[in-house]
Amino acid sequence: MDGLVVAVFVPTVLFLVIVAPTWIFMHYRSKQRLASAMSDQERADLEALTVQAERMVDRISTLEAILDAETPDWRKRLDHE
Repeated sequence: MDGLVVAVFVPTVLFLVIVAPTWIFMHYRSKQRLASAMSDQERADLEALTVQAERMVDRISTLEAILDAETPDWRKRLDHE
C-alpha cells in the first residue's frame, strides 16, 4: 500500500509543481499574443494612414518651398506671433 501511495503522490506533486504552472503560463501567453496581434483590417488602415501621412509631408514641403520663394521671411513672422 505504501508503494502505491508514493507511486501516485510523487507524479501528482510533480505535475502540480512543474507541469501545471508551465501549462497555464504558456496558455495565457498564447492568448495574449493572439489578442495583441493586429487584424487584417487594422493593418490595412494603418498602411492607408501611413500613405496619407507621407503625402501630407510631401505637400507641406512643397508649400514651404513655395512660401520660401515668394515670402522669404514668413518663418520669422510665425516666430514673432
